[in-house]
Amino acid sequence: MACPHLDYRRADGESAFETERAFCTLTDEFVQPMRADICNDRYELAHATDCEIFQEHADSDSSHDGIDGEP
Repeated sequence: MACPHLDYRRADGESAFETERAFCTLTDEFVQPMRADICNDRYELAHATDCEIFQEHADSDSSHDGIDGEP
């Protein structure tokens, strides 16, 4: 299962591309092909365990669950 924060876009607002490029919606940036491989869980990589951007976002989400860490 691919990262839910990975998107593919043909433009960045200023420029258009011939082919779609990997875009991380957490960082609002286009990412390098190796990063997209992690996002797509290729080559025995997993976005949930191998992507520091995904992990940082997951950590910040869990810290906002409730008061004193309670849901």
